[in-house]
Amino acid sequence: MARRTKEEALATRHRLLDAAEHQFQAKGVSRTSLQDIARRAGATRGAVYWHFRDKADLFNAMMERVTLPLEQSFQSVAQDEIADPLTRIRGLVRDALVRIASDPQTRRVFEVATHKVEYVDELQAVRIRHLGVRKQFLVFVERGLLAAAAHEAIALSVPADTAARGIHAILDGLIQNWMLDNTEFDLCKVGQGVLDIYLGGLGFKPEQK
Repeated sequence: MARRTKEEALATRHRLLDAAEHQFQAKGVSRTSLQDIARRAGATRGAVYWHFRDKADLFNAMMERVTLPLEQSFQSVAQDEIADPLTRIRGLVRDALVRIASDPQTRRVFEVATHKVEYVDELQAVRIRHLGVRKQFLVFVERGLLAAAAHEAIALSVPADTAARGIHAILDGLIQNWMLDNTEFDLCKVGQGVLDIYLGGLGFKPEQK
């Protein structure tokens, strides 16, 4: 009985997160109420508060369900056992772009995160998480670039932290613009091409990978 109760609670949590994705996409985060989410999920408002402290907590849980696997994958970039860090960086970026372009849920969540959220008072926790994820990404990419430079025996043309910010800006800008009109360009092809040009400017030769 306890196991069934736990499974039922987990199922309710996922229904609420599914409902939040669709409601946030349709109405925007600030204009979506917890009652809207509960109604779409076929649950009560009390069920929402059982699983989440507030709307920001629910939003962050929605993001983590999709982005956490992507975030975790970048943690391995700078590990010593990776034989070719540059190839690893390129592969992770490619995989992330492919997932955004081809997986409806990932695309929906990224659309909400980039175009449907306002950092108003009730969503300050969302802003804090966004900044934390960005900082973590920059640290992982910086370490990965340093490992790749050591592996290739080259000196980066700019400091590694600056280079990492450049990669973040490229990916963030491409994803946001692609979300506005996903027929405008091929996210994966253009993203990989621009990344390779950028890596070439840093002193790497990614075309040989």
